[in-house]
Amino acid sequence: MRAMPPLHRLFLASVILPASILIGVAGAHAQAELGVPAVEDPVRSGVVQRPAPPPPPDRTFDAMPVVVLQGLDKVTARTSTFEVKVGETASFGQLAIHVKACRKAPPIDTPESAAFLDVVENPTSEGAAPVPVFVGWMFASSPALSAMEHPVYDIWVKDCKKAVTNARSSSSPP
Repeated sequence: MRAMPPLHRLFLASVILPASILIGVAGAHAQAELGVPAVEDPVRSGVVQRPAPPPPPDRTFDAMPVVVLQGLDKVTARTSTFEVKVGETASFGQLAIHVKACRKAPPIDTPESAAFLDVVENPTSEGAAPVPVFVGWMFASSPALSAMEHPVYDIWVKDCKKAVTNARSSSSPP
C-alpha cells in the first residue's frame, strides 16, 4: 500500500475499522494494515465473567391451626364465610371439606395463605360412595391457580389464622 497523508488514514480507520469489526476475521487484517492495535472482543473470547445472580430468598410458611374459607352456592348466589380447624371436616351444601394443612407467610414477606383441602361431594342417594371433587393446595392470593371445579359450589381460601373467632359480623342479627 502506498503512503497516504494522515488525514486519509484517519478517514479509512473511521470507515473501514467499524465495518471490518462487523465482518469479523477481516477486521483483524484491516486493523493490522492501518496500524491500529487489535482489541479482543471480551464477549466472543469468553473473558467476561458476570457474577451469578443471587439465589431467591428462602420463603418460609408458618403452620396455622385454622383456615378461613368462603363458599358460593351458585344456585342461590349466596356466599358464606366459615372457619375450619386443621384436621376437621366442615360441610357446605352437599360438600364435605376436610382441611389437612394451613400455612401462612410471615408478616415481613409478601402476604400469602395456602390450605391443603380434600373436598368430596356427598351423594344424595343412599349407598352411593362420596365423589372426590378436589384434593390439593388452594392459595388465597390467586384462587384460580388451583381452583375447585364444581357446577353448583365454589370454595376458596381467604386466610389462615391462629384461633377460631366467634365474633358476629355486623350484618348478623343479635
